[in-house]
Amino acid sequence: MVELLLDFMLGPLRVISQFYVEYQMIFNPIIVGFALYKIIQGRKKEQRSEEETVS
Repeated sequence: MVELLLDFMLGPLRVISQFYVEYQMIFNPIIVGFALYKIIQGRKKEQRSEEETVS
């Protein structure tokens, strides 16, 4: 039943979701790593701007 609903709602995009599920062990660490990188870069940028305003 769920598979039928997914096929109806996603249509041709169902192939993309199947590809993602098949290779999720590769994609998930890349996505999480990129998110952590952006968070760390944002914090460093905030610290630099705070140091400039204090000086």
